[in-house]
Amino acid sequence: MEFQRPQKHSLTLKGHRTSVSLEDDFWLAFRQIADEMDRPINDLAAEIDAMRGEDCGLASAIRLFVLHELNDRLSEG
Repeated sequence: MEFQRPQKHSLTLKGHRTSVSLEDDFWLAFRQIADEMDRPINDLAAEIDAMRGEDCGLASAIRLFVLHELNDRLSEG
């Protein structure tokens, strides 16, 4: 296992450019999940952004989304 520093990744949310700092493994998993859901990554990120609380940053919310998606898949299999 290789530990990584977060890298900035660009997104467009509601017409505004923003960036999130995510480790490449989380970013790749997020992109894969969006592809499998047949959803544009910006739309999925906007949905996550709208659901997160004020105490949770967007990068953390994306990490938690990825974790929950992968845990759901493990429990189904």
